[in-house]
Amino acid sequence: MKSLKVNGMRCGHCKAAVEEAAAKVAGIVNPQVSLEDKELRFEESGPVDMQALRTAISDIGFDPE
Repeated sequence: MKSLKVNGMRCGHCKAAVEEAAAKVAGIVNPQVSLEDKELRFEESGPVDMQALRTAISDIGFDPE
């Protein structure tokens, strides 16, 4: 699994929003957020445009690293 740090997540709604946004990015499968680690973990079904992923997360109000 790959991972991406995401700042600003605090609750189950945050977790669900980030997972939903990540799932819409081409190539991402099975996105899972760990609130404790402030991290999004995901599998790839193909090449993932990491900038597109960061943009999708930023667009919903969170801060990807």
